Amino acid sequence: RRAVMTYIAKKCGVCFQPPSIVLIYKDGSEDKTRQRIMPVRNFSRFSDCSLAAEQLKNNPRHKVYLEGVSLHQLQKLYSLLKGHLGGESLAESLEKFQREETIDPEEDMNKLDDKELAKRKSIMDELFEKNRKKKDDPDFIYDIEVEFPQDEQLESCGWDVESDEEI
Repeated sequence: RRAVMTYIAKKCGVCFQPPSIVLIYKDGSEDKTRQRIMPVRNFSRFSDCSLAAEQLKNNPRHKVYLEGVSLHQLQKLYSLLKGHLGGESLAESLEKFQREETIDPEEDMNKLDDKELAKRKSIMDELFEKNRKKKDDPDFIYDIEVEFPQDEQLESCGWDVESDEEI
């Protein structure tokens, strides 16, 4: 029986020539840093980046290596490759991806279709995870107590006031 291999993803990038996703990872069993090149086949400037990312992440040959790489990261790499195939410079592709990945607070999400809404939710989840303090973070504080100023006049909200008005 083989011991379970653990691969720790360190960096993941894209190579344009030949088109491939490159993973730099640490092999947990021997403490060596290795590189894995995953060729990108049947991908064009018309391909769906989300679908390509899912297929790669679930590919039986690469699955164990890509466990530590988020689907979002893979989508980004595919979108950079797609931009390159479409003749965009790397800077243009990055800027375009950034625009698509930014949550617009003014946007009415009730008007989005399911696919777009799912995309926004995954962006928000990713942002939440990135900003969340975890127990092993050096600046993690378990029980934060905040003193709220009592002497200042507290502002009341219009809807706080009790009223018998019919609404």
